[in-house]
Amino acid sequence: MALRLAEDVDAEILSIDSMQVYRGMDIGTAKPDRETRARVPHHMIDLVEPEDEFTVAEFQRRARMFLERRVILVGGSGLHFRAVVDPLTFSPSDPQVREELDSRPSFDNVRELRRVDPDADRHVDMTNPRRVVRALEIYHLTGSTPSERAATEEAEAIRSYRPLLEFTAVGLDPGEQLGDRIARRLSGMLDAGLLEEVRELAPRLGRTASQAVGYKQLLPVVHGVEEEDAGVAEAIKATLRLAKHQRTYFHRDPRISWVPWSDDPGALYGAVRSVFEEATE
Repeated sequence: MALRLAEDVDAEILSIDSMQVYRGMDIGTAKPDRETRARVPHHMIDLVEPEDEFTVAEFQRRARMFLERRVILVGGSGLHFRAVVDPLTFSPSDPQVREELDSRPSFDNVRELRRVDPDADRHVDMTNPRRVVRALEIYHLTGSTPSERAATEEAEAIRSYRPLLEFTAVGLDPGEQLGDRIARRLSGMLDAGLLEEVRELAPRLGRTASQAVGYKQLLPVVHGVEEEDAGVAEAIKATLRLAKHQRTYFHRDPRISWVPWSDDPGALYGAVRSVFEEATE
């Protein structure tokens, strides 16, 4: 859909897939091939090695460099999308502080966070240790509590979905047969050599890249600790969970116009194109 639209309106494509930034992770991220990229310029693809960490803040910095062009943002990473179009800023991090907090019992971190911010439960999921640690890390580095950060003008703009620049957004609702399409898609990836790709990349996958859906579930297979059928089944389940999470996340955004799924690509593209035409009238 995006490729055809980009060709029709003379635009470029900006990927907001959090994993397509990694070189070599081609099949598992459904990365556009060279022929496709030759048809339309693509950005935010193949930026770093899979060993590297690539933060959302760095993604934001690089992606915003292209906003002066006519670009179509494509992908399903909600945080990366909002990092590009909304006034999000990212608090500092420190590996040593994070490591120290990670080494403590979770209840100690929860207790400290509630001590420095009695209203922290309103803003942080206290049952999620990673969220608690991140909130404490920010507090230790900046002195800012979750409640204080939630009261800023920036936070209000984020809650109100006020963007940096006006844009037109279209969402393709996946419909009822999502599970079957995910299974077929993964089967096609396996036929294209996904397992071999994971095996080749396994020694090089860093902390973030190794968590990519599909790769994470197939790593035990290439390491010989799980059968292929079991790994594939887990990959299908994980992909379905991710797709449902993305659907829920994006449906909260009132700026997105939703197009119902159709197995007819022509009809689906016509519906997408009509949204853009109405927005530019």
